[in-house]
Amino acid sequence: MPPPMAAPPPVGAPQPPPANWGPPPGSPPGWGPAPMPYPPLPHKKSKGPLVAVLLVGFLVLGVVTIGIVAATSGSKEASDSGNAGYASYTYTPEPTTETTTTTTTTTESSTRSTSTSTPKSGPKAVIALGDNPIHAAGLGAFNIDGCPLPSMDYSPAGQDQFLRAALPCIEAMWKPSFERANLPYQPVELVMVTSQITNTCGSMGPDRTAMYCDGTIYWTPNHYANEQGAANPNHPGKYLGQLAHEYGHHIQWLSGILRASGQAQYEKGGWDTPEGLDLNRRKELQATCFGGMTLAPLSHGAIPADVISVALTDAGNRGDYPIYPNRDHGAPERNAAWVDHGFKNNVTSACNTWVASAADVS
Repeated sequence: MPPPMAAPPPVGAPQPPPANWGPPPGSPPGWGPAPMPYPPLPHKKSKGPLVAVLLVGFLVLGVVTIGIVAATSGSKEASDSGNAGYASYTYTPEPTTETTTTTTTTTESSTRSTSTSTPKSGPKAVIALGDNPIHAAGLGAFNIDGCPLPSMDYSPAGQDQFLRAALPCIEAMWKPSFERANLPYQPVELVMVTSQITNTCGSMGPDRTAMYCDGTIYWTPNHYANEQGAANPNHPGKYLGQLAHEYGHHIQWLSGILRASGQAQYEKGGWDTPEGLDLNRRKELQATCFGGMTLAPLSHGAIPADVISVALTDAGNRGDYPIYPNRDHGAPERNAAWVDHGFKNNVTSACNTWVASAADVS
């Protein structure tokens, strides 16, 4: 059953969107330091016991200083804890800080040190589609020396081992392009889904295709192991091809394209409008094209040729079939064309589906 028409579909391999959706969890409540009571200063009764008064004064000063340090330390710890659970749709790196210490000398020859933190800017995602920096010239999946993959075991544990062995190769191929484009980069996470789960993008079960959400690939090993037929052979190439497609969404997430496409769909009235579905097909077909680019360096001897061949064929057999309620991933022939286009050209500008004709993303 398709979802409510107002809810957008998750990014991932072609299939109808899931039925259940929910808002992402909110940030945890803020924290603040508890009030720090200060002891009263002692009364000076007479001028006689001057030494005693001085000793008490120094003791009080020490207590106050310790209290201030404790309050400052508690405030920082509480602030860090309050931000621990924050999640956002587009990745933005946390700013690094530079600490400067200033020493002030008083007339009593005592010193006081104060520290200030100045945020340092770093690469940030760009909320743009066709003119996103990831489409700049000279960017793509770079060659690597090799990619040793284990023998394929189609159990959930075996798939997990195979995919985790492939991911470092994919990361090494793509990270240089993000550095050249001055875009943020972080490795993708991988989660094996063997029961019903809920994440910030909605709910999914183990019987559907993989889904990408906020820096994580949610992989459904039982679904892929149970796919049968000539179009979906139980072959390592199918798993590598699907992983490459999902990593294509990670490229979109890091660069800011996923956020931009979501905003564009909202402005067009929702993902289920004709304009919204067109945008969704462009998003999915670009991920397919990026997947073809990922396979290109691996085809130069890093992995067996039959694995590459099956990966390309599998991508071309997926897409919007007549039984699907919404055409949100592109027809199988369009998926075949874009994965082949990415594989043969291996430049991100060739995968800029956002400026392609409507016929090329049908």
